[in-house]
Amino acid sequence: MNARLLIDGVVRQTTVLIAQLSTTAGIRAPLSHVANRVFLDLVTELERQGLGRKVIADMFGLALRSYQQKVQRLTESVTDRGTTLWESVYQFLRDSEVTTRAQVLEHFSRDDGATLRGVLNDLVESGLAFKSGRGDETLYRLTSEDDVNRVTKRERAASDGAVVWVTVYRQGEVGLDRLQEQLGLEPAVLGSLLDRLVEEGRVTRSVKDGLPSFRAETCLIPQNEAAGWEAAVLDHYGAVVGTVCARLRALALPGPSAPVGGSTFSFDVWEGHPHRERVRTLLEQHRTEMASLWSEVRAHNAVTDKPEHHERVTFYFGQNVQNEGSPDEG
Repeated sequence: MNARLLIDGVVRQTTVLIAQLSTTAGIRAPLSHVANRVFLDLVTELERQGLGRKVIADMFGLALRSYQQKVQRLTESVTDRGTTLWESVYQFLRDSEVTTRAQVLEHFSRDDGATLRGVLNDLVESGLAFKSGRGDETLYRLTSEDDVNRVTKRERAASDGAVVWVTVYRQGEVGLDRLQEQLGLEPAVLGSLLDRLVEEGRVTRSVKDGLPSFRAETCLIPQNEAAGWEAAVLDHYGAVVGTVCARLRALALPGPSAPVGGSTFSFDVWEGHPHRERVRTLLEQHRTEMASLWSEVRAHNAVTDKPEHHERVTFYFGQNVQNEGSPDEG
């Protein structure tokens, strides 16, 4: 197995996903912490797999002392996400209510002018700000803060709750410290979200070794739910990663393989193709079939005592349609 080639390909695909997520819904998520977060998470997972610090340091091409210093430095600063120029400009426009381009350029005179103009254009194009006029006298004003905050606050609470729900479900049973480590939410925010999920009956709380632990027997994110799509993306991505990791571990084990794996099929179809509709409706067909089976399994489990040792089978599927070539061709 060419591990380096595989890792490089996975990294490229993951960066595409991160780039798309960071610009979704018009909000530009800061990315300054990503490299540090990836490094620390890799270190943590490698240690969990039994590798020593000397080996891990060598894998990163670092001397042991340099590696230890880097881990210590990043661990101390990982919660400091920093502030991007985009966020700073947004805050300045909010505080100013109405301001000119000249005033913005003057306030951020130490920053690159081209980058600053790009941020202003992006805020306007994303609908978060309005402008009128021309040149340095162009006026900028943010979209009503009440409207933005009302929608953002409501959607974020629903989204964060869904992400916590999915994370608890996938862990089987998880302690508060582990959830805090995985999600990085403020303790008060995480506690509030867990309390709400427990009240709604989506998550159960118990005490294990004197510490709170959480469990979710089911997790269902509605197909067209406006808020909570982040949890659905995270869940699907986690299922793919979990399956691939299970297959990689199985390569080193002798004997028959477990029913774990995945397959990818691509079909080239077009207007008038006899199988086009069958291909395009594959997602809906599988979704209907899986939903029916899931309901049957859930109904049985509701009236049956589930043994402590049992299997959790995760089946994932997805569909993408890309337009290839020029629409004028053929």
